[in-house]
Amino acid sequence: MVIISACFLGDNCKYDGGNNYTEWIADFTKTHSCFPVCPEMAGGLSAPRPPAEIIDGRAVNRDGIDVTEAFEQGAALVWEAARKKASELGEEIEGAILKAKSPSCGSKVIYDGTFSHKTVQGDGIFVQLLKKNGINVISENDHKEDLL
Repeated sequence: MVIISACFLGDNCKYDGGNNYTEWIADFTKTHSCFPVCPEMAGGLSAPRPPAEIIDGRAVNRDGIDVTEAFEQGAALVWEAARKKASELGEEIEGAILKAKSPSCGSKVIYDGTFSHKTVQGDGIFVQLLKKNGINVISENDHKEDLL
């Protein structure tokens, strides 16, 4: 089973209330067992919501409000839900395809905390949890062959 950012499949869970529909990922779900998630929504945040970025290891929104707890709760909830679903299906979690640059789902590169669209090396809060558990994470900009 592969964990997928729900916004790639058309779920309007982005901070601005929109989505990041990505055709190759939608096609991928037709041939692979997938589990769509949005850790931020699972953590109780709404869509739309103020954008957040990682600042000194904390998720802080544009209004200066620390939303780390919601990000961490959401990450833990969707990780446990994904593990449960994989177990029910008798499958392993093979990896994850998650939204680039996101403070939750970004892998290798995230926004730098200045809300200026600049990036730095780093992982989002959900990606940190997945990597701690040995899960390979790629973004929509990577090749699916890098995952499996």
